[in-house]
Amino acid sequence: MLNIVLYEPEMPENTGNIGRTCVITGSRLHLIEPLGFQLTHKRIERAGLDYWDRLDVTRYMDHADFMARNPGAEIFYATTKARQRYTDVSYPENAYIMFGKESAGIPEEILVEHPEKCIRIPMLPEERSLNLANSVAIVVYEALRQQDFPGLESEGELHRLRWQQTAGE
Repeated sequence: MLNIVLYEPEMPENTGNIGRTCVITGSRLHLIEPLGFQLTHKRIERAGLDYWDRLDVTRYMDHADFMARNPGAEIFYATTKARQRYTDVSYPENAYIMFGKESAGIPEEILVEHPEKCIRIPMLPEERSLNLANSVAIVVYEALRQQDFPGLESEGELHRLRWQQTAGE
Protein backbone atom coordinates (compact mmCIF):
# COMPACT_ATOMS: atom_id res chain seq x y z
CA MET A 1 0.00 0.00 0.00
CA LEU A 2 1.33 3.41 -0.97
CA ASN A 3 1.59 6.17 1.61
CA ILE A 4 0.99 9.77 0.57
CA VAL A 5 2.45 12.34 2.95
CA LEU A 6 1.40 15.99 2.86
CA TYR A 7 3.81 18.30 4.65
CA GLU A 8 1.79 21.17 6.14
CA PRO A 9 -0.89 21.39 3.42
CA GLU A 10 -2.57 24.79 3.14
CA MET A 11 -5.55 24.38 0.80
CA PRO A 12 -8.52 22.23 1.83
CA GLU A 13 -9.58 21.62 -1.78
CA ASN A 14 -6.23 20.04 -2.62
CA THR A 15 -6.25 17.86 0.48
CA GLY A 16 -9.84 16.76 -0.19
CA ASN A 17 -8.97 15.88 -3.77
CA ILE A 18 -5.85 14.01 -2.66
CA GLY A 19 -7.91 12.14 -0.06
CA ARG A 20 -10.25 11.01 -2.82
CA THR A 21 -7.27 9.82 -4.89
CA CYS A 22 -6.00 7.88 -1.87
CA VAL A 23 -9.34 6.12 -1.34
CA ILE A 24 -9.66 5.21 -5.03
CA THR A 25 -6.11 3.82 -5.18
CA GLY A 26 -6.07 2.13 -1.77
CA SER A 27 -3.36 4.47 -0.49
CA ARG A 28 -2.93 5.89 3.02
CA LEU A 29 -2.82 9.64 3.64
CA HIS A 30 -0.47 11.16 6.23
CA LEU A 31 -0.95 14.81 7.21
CA ILE A 32 1.90 16.68 8.90
CA GLU A 33 0.67 19.69 10.88
CA PRO A 34 0.18 22.53 11.05
CA LEU A 35 -2.62 22.38 8.50
CA GLY A 36 -3.82 25.57 6.84
CA PHE A 37 -7.45 24.58 7.53
CA GLN A 38 -9.67 22.44 9.75
CA LEU A 39 -10.43 18.90 8.57
CA THR A 40 -14.11 19.71 9.06
CA HIS A 41 -13.92 22.54 6.52
CA LYS A 42 -16.74 22.46 3.94
CA ARG A 43 -14.32 22.81 1.01
CA ILE A 44 -12.40 19.66 2.03
CA GLU A 45 -15.68 17.75 2.17
CA ARG A 46 -16.77 19.12 -1.21
CA ALA A 47 -13.49 18.16 -2.89
CA GLY A 48 -13.36 14.75 -1.20
CA LEU A 49 -17.05 14.07 -1.93
CA ASP A 50 -18.39 11.00 -0.14
CA TYR A 51 -14.94 9.36 -0.13
CA TRP A 52 -13.58 11.20 2.92
CA ASP A 53 -15.22 8.92 5.52
CA ARG A 54 -13.47 5.88 3.95
CA LEU A 55 -10.03 7.53 3.94
CA ASP A 56 -7.19 5.92 5.92
CA VAL A 57 -5.64 9.12 7.32
CA THR A 58 -3.13 9.78 10.09
CA ARG A 59 -2.22 13.19 11.50
CA TYR A 60 1.14 14.18 12.98
CA MET A 61 2.04 17.12 15.21
CA ASP A 62 5.11 17.94 13.08
CA HIS A 63 7.82 16.40 10.90
CA ALA A 64 9.68 14.97 13.91
CA ASP A 65 6.49 13.20 15.06
CA PHE A 66 6.00 11.76 11.56
CA MET A 67 9.58 10.44 11.45
CA ALA A 68 9.36 8.97 14.97
CA ARG A 69 6.12 7.14 14.19
CA ASN A 70 7.34 5.76 10.84
CA PRO A 71 10.84 4.41 11.54
CA GLY A 72 12.49 2.78 8.56
CA ALA A 73 9.99 4.20 6.07
CA GLU A 74 11.34 4.52 2.53
CA ILE A 75 10.41 8.11 1.73
CA PHE A 76 10.54 9.84 -1.64
CA TYR A 77 10.42 13.64 -1.62
CA ALA A 78 8.54 15.32 -4.48
CA THR A 79 10.10 18.70 -5.20
CA THR A 80 10.72 21.01 -8.13
CA LYS A 81 14.35 21.14 -6.96
CA ALA A 82 15.21 17.44 -7.51
CA ARG A 83 17.78 16.20 -10.00
CA GLN A 84 15.92 13.02 -10.96
CA ARG A 85 12.49 12.52 -12.45
CA TYR A 86 9.69 10.68 -10.66
CA THR A 87 9.95 7.99 -13.38
CA ASP A 88 13.65 7.38 -12.65
CA VAL A 89 13.09 5.61 -9.32
CA SER A 90 11.53 2.29 -8.32
CA TYR A 91 8.77 2.56 -5.74
CA PRO A 92 8.43 -0.35 -3.32
CA GLU A 93 4.93 -1.51 -2.39
CA ASN A 94 4.91 0.41 0.90
CA ALA A 95 6.67 3.57 -0.32
CA TYR A 96 6.03 6.92 1.33
CA ILE A 97 5.85 9.84 -1.10
CA MET A 98 6.02 13.25 0.55
CA PHE A 99 4.69 16.45 -1.02
CA GLY A 100 5.26 19.92 0.41
CA LYS A 101 2.88 22.72 1.18
CA GLU A 102 1.49 24.69 -1.72
CA SER A 103 3.34 27.95 -1.01
CA ALA A 104 6.82 26.65 -0.24
CA GLY A 105 7.19 22.90 -0.82
CA ILE A 106 9.22 20.68 1.49
CA PRO A 107 11.86 22.59 3.49
CA GLU A 108 15.30 22.41 1.90
CA GLU A 109 16.72 21.30 5.27
CA ILE A 110 14.82 18.03 4.79
CA LEU A 111 15.63 17.70 1.07
CA VAL A 112 19.42 18.04 1.39
CA GLU A 113 19.48 15.07 3.79
CA HIS A 114 18.00 12.78 1.09
CA PRO A 115 19.21 13.87 -2.38
CA GLU A 116 18.90 10.36 -3.84
CA LYS A 117 15.23 10.19 -2.77
CA CYS A 118 14.18 13.56 -4.21
CA ILE A 119 12.04 13.35 -7.34
CA ARG A 120 10.56 15.89 -9.73
CA ILE A 121 7.88 16.10 -12.39
CA PRO A 122 9.38 17.62 -15.57
CA MET A 123 7.96 20.99 -16.63
CA LEU A 124 9.00 24.10 -18.48
CA PRO A 125 11.92 25.80 -16.70
CA GLU A 126 10.24 29.20 -16.43
CA GLU A 127 7.17 27.79 -14.63
CA ARG A 128 6.92 27.44 -10.86
CA SER A 129 4.98 24.25 -10.13
CA LEU A 130 1.93 22.11 -10.81
CA ASN A 131 -1.14 22.02 -8.59
CA LEU A 132 -0.49 19.82 -5.55
CA ALA A 133 -3.42 17.45 -6.15
CA ASN A 134 -2.37 16.98 -9.79
CA SER A 135 1.23 16.28 -8.74
CA VAL A 136 0.11 13.65 -6.26
CA ALA A 137 -2.04 11.92 -8.88
CA ILE A 138 0.80 11.86 -11.42
CA VAL A 139 3.31 10.28 -9.03
CA VAL A 140 0.83 7.88 -7.38
CA TYR A 141 -0.19 6.43 -10.72
CA GLU A 142 3.45 6.01 -11.80
CA ALA A 143 4.19 4.10 -8.59
CA LEU A 144 1.08 1.96 -9.10
CA ARG A 145 1.96 1.38 -12.77
CA GLN A 146 5.37 0.06 -11.72
CA GLN A 147 3.58 -2.37 -9.38
CA ASP A 148 1.09 -3.40 -12.11
CA PHE A 149 -1.80 -1.64 -10.33
CA PRO A 150 -2.19 -4.12 -7.45
CA GLY A 151 -5.81 -4.67 -6.43
CA LEU A 152 -7.16 -2.12 -8.91
CA GLU A 153 -9.62 -2.86 -11.69
CA SER A 154 -8.05 -3.70 -15.02
CA GLU A 155 -11.10 -2.95 -17.15
CA GLY A 156 -14.34 -1.05 -16.81
CA GLU A 157 -17.97 -1.70 -17.66
CA LEU A 158 -20.35 0.58 -19.50
CA HIS A 159 -23.47 1.68 -17.59
CA ARG A 160 -26.15 1.22 -20.25
CA LEU A 161 -24.46 -0.56 -23.15
CA ARG A 162 -22.04 -3.46 -23.51
CA TRP A 163 -18.60 -3.54 -25.10
CA GLN A 164 -18.47 -5.54 -28.35
CA GLN A 165 -16.57 -8.80 -28.20
CA THR A 166 -13.21 -8.70 -29.96
CA ALA A 167 -11.71 -11.60 -31.89
CA GLY A 168 -10.36 -14.29 -29.59
CA GLU A 169 -12.69 -13.58 -26.65
